[in-house]
Amino acid sequence: MNDLKMDMKDAVELIPKIGGRLAFGGITLYRRPMAFALALLAEHSKSGFPRDLTIIAFTAGLETDLLIGAGMVKNIRSCYIGLEAFGLAPHFTSSAAAGEINIIEETEASLAFGLKASISGVGFMPSHAWTGTDLFTLRPDVKKVIDPYSGEELTAFPPITCDVAVIHALEADPQGNAIIGGNLGVDQELAMAAKSVIITTEKISPRLEKADIFGLTVDAVVEAPKGAWPSSCHPLYPLDGKATLKYIETAGKEEHKLLVAEWINYHNLNQLA
Repeated sequence: MNDLKMDMKDAVELIPKIGGRLAFGGITLYRRPMAFALALLAEHSKSGFPRDLTIIAFTAGLETDLLIGAGMVKNIRSCYIGLEAFGLAPHFTSSAAAGEINIIEETEASLAFGLKASISGVGFMPSHAWTGTDLFTLRPDVKKVIDPYSGEELTAFPPITCDVAVIHALEADPQGNAIIGGNLGVDQELAMAAKSVIITTEKISPRLEKADIFGLTVDAVVEAPKGAWPSSCHPLYPLDGKATLKYIETAGKEEHKLLVAEWINYHNLNQLA
């Protein structure tokens, strides 16, 4: 069996330098790959790469807002970008208002069916979603088709593909099998749709007897204890509300650089900075 263990520095090298399509696992403020996002930010600060990223996330949170704030993101595809009860994602909000980021309008359905089309290897996935809405004016690439059996008009969602998916796990083994807990989001679909998959994990165990994500789809396993902090990783640790509030308070200010440095230090990523 292949040993897929990799350190964070080498895992960051798997992200395309320019224009990469990067998917983040987790959902809202739960099980986000924060250590990996901070490692990417540290590499960008040092080398200027990666840049012009397209971020794909079922819901996007702190991990995505960090990269937007660093000017690393060109496009975003998500049905929600925010910080739940803590309000708006500050860097996304300001960048969107200034027209500095391209927002590809998505809904839960378009993301789910787009990933399903990609996994199935077909040109589109039909659905009743978006019927009777104005979303087609925002997404002219999404077409309508006629069901050849019923004659019914359906929405044809095109496939969503990505270069790399990064998913944070509660536990994984060296072969890439991973446990991600009860709230799966669309992480299993991301693992099948992405060209490459990186698992960051709270711990690496010798061998898992069961898994939510199977090693056949995985390219790298990075041990990153507390790797979702300050988002939560239930049942191992809760969301750090104070850290999240501090992030919001410093966004757009000089103090934000100090906060990012603190977070990089928290995740033992100083060698990348």
